[in-house]
Amino acid sequence: MWFFLRSPARRLTIAAVAVGFITTSGLAATAAPRTSTTSTTSTVSTADTVAAAPARAKYVYLTFDDGPSTPYTAQILKILRAYGARATFFEIGRNVARYPSLTRRVYQMGNGVQNHTWSHPDLRHVSSATFRSQVQKTDRYIRAQTGYTPRCLRPPYGATNKLVSRRAAALGKSIRVWTIDTRDWSRPGASVIVRRALAKVHSGSVILMHDGGGNRSQTVAALPKILRTLKARGYGFSTMSCT
Repeated sequence: MWFFLRSPARRLTIAAVAVGFITTSGLAATAAPRTSTTSTTSTVSTADTVAAAPARAKYVYLTFDDGPSTPYTAQILKILRAYGARATFFEIGRNVARYPSLTRRVYQMGNGVQNHTWSHPDLRHVSSATFRSQVQKTDRYIRAQTGYTPRCLRPPYGATNKLVSRRAAALGKSIRVWTIDTRDWSRPGASVIVRRALAKVHSGSVILMHDGGGNRSQTVAALPKILRTLKARGYGFSTMSCT
């Protein structure tokens, strides 16, 4: 040992070899975890994305107008719960005033509650003051039961134009209509309602049905098959929100 140390040339050689060994070992030790970590993170991220995609890939919005009403709103809520589905209820203000506990129940079960005016007028043909009253009075009654002020407005009959949209926006509302109309209000039979709901459905479809405004027994009868079929096709169910 002392022989090598006494030789300056050999001391330099040994030092160079030692430094090279330490440097090489250090780089290897540092580089390996980076490669491994990158690979692991990439694999986990891809797996998470693939696993989560089916839940988010396809969804529909089930919407019910003109309620709440008895006995149909409660029956629809029971079916939705049985199938693990949620919907958005566009409610008439005077019906909320008549059945406040139903509105509260709709909301507490995780469904959306939005504004469908106080008494279902064609908003294209009302004064500015009437428009404001129809919307704001409904807001107050819904808020009393849910603690939430609706941000979506569905004009009765889906009747809208630039004036309706402008007036709605001035009240902090966004217009929301539908893409699939089952026309269940005409009572065409449960099988027809099912066929209309499913015929052109795709991810993001907004399906219109009714829980109020008349006899909705056919809608109640059709709903389980609609839900079963949509779930079998891989659809999830989202509630509507507006900002």
